[in-house]
Amino acid sequence: MTSSPENLANNDSEAGSDPTTSVDRFLDRELSWLAFNQRVLELSEDDRLPVLERAKFLAIFASNLDEFFMVRVAGLKRRIATGIAVRAANGHTPREVLEDIWERAHAMQREQAQVFHADVLPGLLAAGIELLRWQDLTENERTEMNRFFDAQVFPVLTPLAVDPSHPFPYISGLSLNLAVVVRNPVSGTELFARVKVPPSLPRFVKVAPQRFVPLEDVMGAHLDDLFPGMQILQNHSFRVTRNEDVEVEEDDAENLLLALERELMRRRFGPPVRLEVEQSMDPHVLELLMSELDVNEHEVFRIPGPLDLTGLWDLYSLDRDDLKLRKYVSKTSRQLAGVESSSAPDVLACIRERDILLHHPYDSFSTSVQLFLEQAAIDPNVLAIKQTLYRTSGD
Repeated sequence: MTSSPENLANNDSEAGSDPTTSVDRFLDRELSWLAFNQRVLELSEDDRLPVLERAKFLAIFASNLDEFFMVRVAGLKRRIATGIAVRAANGHTPREVLEDIWERAHAMQREQAQVFHADVLPGLLAAGIELLRWQDLTENERTEMNRFFDAQVFPVLTPLAVDPSHPFPYISGLSLNLAVVVRNPVSGTELFARVKVPPSLPRFVKVAPQRFVPLEDVMGAHLDDLFPGMQILQNHSFRVTRNEDVEVEEDDAENLLLALERELMRRRFGPPVRLEVEQSMDPHVLELLMSELDVNEHEVFRIPGPLDLTGLWDLYSLDRDDLKLRKYVSKTSRQLAGVESSSAPDVLACIRERDILLHHPYDSFSTSVQLFLEQAAIDPNVLAIKQTLYRTSGD
C-alpha cells in the first residue's frame, strides 16, 4: 500500500516530536564545560569563603580556561577547517558552537576581572596582603626591585625587535610578553619589540613580607636598560594561547611513541586560538599583533589587567591559614577501619570477601589504595600490578 503525502507528513511530524530525540534534550559538550567553569568562577564570588580561597578559585578558573582553549576550541576550529561540520545531537554545527563560546568566554573573562578588582583585591588588602603596581611602591622598595632586576631578571631577558631584517618572533603558548614600542632618537624610526616575561621567576614578586608587584611591572620600569639609547614610547602586556590539541591516529601509526613525539613537537607551534591583551593597549600595536599572529576580532580578549591570574597560586602559598579553609583530614573507609589499628588487615583478603567502594579525598588514599599496592607488591602470589594513571600531580 502506498502512503499518501499527507500520511508521510504526519509521520515525519510525529517523529520530530519524539521527546527521546528532541534536540532540547541534549547539551553541547563544550558549552557544558564552560558552564562548569562558570561555577568555579562563582566560587570566587562567594563572600562566605576566606579571601585566599577566592583568589585560588580565580587561579583555577584561569587555568581551566587556558586548557579549554588549547584543546576544546582548537579541536572545534580543526573540525571546521577540515569540513567536518556536521550538526551534533543538540542541533548545533561546530561553527555555531564556536560563536557561542566566543560570546560566553568574553563575558566570563570580564566577570573574572570584575571579581578580581572589586572583591578579591580589596579583600586581600583588608587582610594585610597588598598586590601593587610599580607606581605604588615606596622609594626603598623600588631600590630593592632595581637590585632584583639587575641580579635575577636582566640576565634572562632577550628583547627581540621587529624590522625588515628581523621578522616577527615566535610567541610561545601561554607565555606572558611585553609589547614595546621604541623610537630611535636620531632617525626618528619607531620599532616594535617583544620581551618575554621569564616563566622561571615568580609571577608576583615579593617586595615585603605581604606586599607584591607583578613581574611585568618590574620589567616595564627597566626598559631603558634593555633598549639603551632608545626612547621608550609605550609597553603593554599580552598573552597568546595556541592550539595544543594532540591528534594521533593509533591504527595508522607504526610507532606510536614516535608519532606522539612528533605530535608533541608540532603542537608547540600550533596556530593561536586566543590573544589576551591589556585593555589600554594602543590600537596600532594590537593591529600589528592580530596581523602577525593571524587572529580575528573574536579571538582578542581585552582585559583590565593584570593578565594571567593563574599566578594567584603564588599568593595562596602564603602562610596565612586564617585566610584559608581548614584542611580536610581523610578518614579510613569503614570496610578497612582495621588499617588504623596496630595490625593492618589483609586488603587482598578484604577485597576477596566483598567489593569496596572508595571516595577520594574523603576516604584516605594511604590506608586504602596505597596499602593495597604495598601489600600486593610483596605478595608472592601476585604476578603483575597494572593500573591506569591519569593526570597525576607533579610529585
